[in-house]
Amino acid sequence: MDSILRDKSYTFAISIVKLAQFLQKEQKEFVISNQILKSGTSTGALIREAEFAQSQADYINKFYISLKEANETNYWLNLLKDTDILIEIILQVWKKIIKN
Repeated sequence: MDSILRDKSYTFAISIVKLAQFLQKEQKEFVISNQILKSGTSTGALIREAEFAQSQADYINKFYISLKEANETNYWLNLLKDTDILIEIILQVWKKIIKN
C-alpha cells in the first residue's frame, strides 16, 4: 500500500543518514550527528510500525511518538543552524560542486 507519509519519512531518513555521515567524516562531529541520526530515522520507523499496530490506541501512540521524534530532529537541525555548522556544510558542499 502506497503512503505519502511513509515515502516522505523514508526519503527524510536517507537525508538524515547522509547528513550524519557528513558530520562525522568531514566535521568530526559525533554527538549531534548521533542524536540527529537516532531521532531522524526513528520517525519513519515508527510510521512503519504503526502500519501493523495491534489496536487503534497503539496506532495513535506510534504516530504520537513519531511526532515527538520529528520535533527532536527539528531541535538538532536548529542547533546545527544556530551554531553555524550547517553553514559550513553548505559551503563545503558548494565548493565540491564548483570543483566538478
